[in-house]
Amino acid sequence: MSATAPSLLQRALDTALDRSMVLGYTKIGPAVRRRWWAPDAQAGSLAGEHVVVTGATSGIGTAMVESFLDLGATVHVLGRNATKVADLVADLRRRRPTAELVEEVCDVGDLDAVRAWTDDLTSRVEDLHAIVHNAGVMLPERTESPQGHEMALAVHVLGPHLMTERLLPALGAGGGGTVVIMSSGGMYSAGLRSTPDEIEYRDGEYDGVRGYARTKRMQVVLADAWSRRLRGGRVAVESTHPGWAATPGVSDSLPGFDKVMGPLLRTPASGADTAVWLVATRPDSSGTHHFWHDRATRPTTYPFQRRQEPDAERAFLDYVAGATDSVWPH
Repeated sequence: MSATAPSLLQRALDTALDRSMVLGYTKIGPAVRRRWWAPDAQAGSLAGEHVVVTGATSGIGTAMVESFLDLGATVHVLGRNATKVADLVADLRRRRPTAELVEEVCDVGDLDAVRAWTDDLTSRVEDLHAIVHNAGVMLPERTESPQGHEMALAVHVLGPHLMTERLLPALGAGGGGTVVIMSSGGMYSAGLRSTPDEIEYRDGEYDGVRGYARTKRMQVVLADAWSRRLRGGRVAVESTHPGWAATPGVSDSLPGFDKVMGPLLRTPASGADTAVWLVATRPDSSGTHHFWHDRATRPTTYPFQRRQEPDAERAFLDYVAGATDSVWPH
C-alpha cells in the first residue's frame, strides 16, 4: 500500500505494463503496481452499506462478494440460477456466520425480469450504495434474449443500462452511490458498432469471442456516457477490466488461452480488486474517461486506433435507449 503519488519512472513503467498487455494484464501487473498504487479501502468502510453484485455465483463475482463482506457491506448476491445463488449464500454463511447476505434472482438479459426485479429491490432497499454489473456470457452461436436482442448485448449492455436507470433514486439516496461496469481488455480489439444490424450482430457470420469484445467496447462507451449525464450528481459510473484471471468462464469459453496462459493468470480476487476499490473509495474521476484497471484510469483506445466518432456514439446510445424504452438526453 502506498500513500504517495507514483514517480515519473513508475508512471512510465505503469504505462509500459498497460501497453504490453501480457505483462500488465497477468499477475505480473499487480505484483509490480502495488508498490505505488492507491491505498486500500479502510477496514469497515462499507459497514451498513448495501451493495449488489450481478453474476455473483462464480469466479470474479464470488470474489467480489467476499471482498465486500470483508469491508462490512450487506451484499446482495444476484444470479439467474436460484439454486446456485442459494448454494453460494449457504456456503458463505457457514464460513462467515456474521455475514450480511441477501439472495437475489434475476436474468439480466431479460428486460422484463430486470424491471420486475428492480421494482422489488427498491421496495426493500431505500438506500443502495453500489451495483457492480458483472454478469457475462460468451456463446458459441448467436442467441436471442426474450425480447429478441442478441444475448451478449442484452446481458452486457441493455440489462445493465436499464438496471442503472431504474435504480438511480436508490443509488443517490445516501448521498453518494457508485455503479461499476465490468468490461474486458478484449474491448480494445473491437470498435464501436452503431447501426442496428451491427449492434445486434446480424452483420456477417457470428463469432462468440468477437460478440463478447464488441459488447465490452459498448460497455465502456456506456459508462462514459452515464458519467457525462450524471456529472456533478450523487452517482458515479465507472467501467473497469479485471485483467486476465483464472475463472470458470475463461476455462470454459477459451480453453486454449487458459492452457497457454494458466501459470500467469490472476486470481479471481485480483481480478475483482479494482471494482471493489472503486466502490469502497469512490476516487475522483472527473476526467473525460472512466475506464479503470489496477486502480488507475486507462485510455479507451490505443495510439494506433481511431477514437469513436460522436455520431456513432449518439447512434449507439439512441439504440440502447430505444431498446430499453428509456430516455437518453444528449
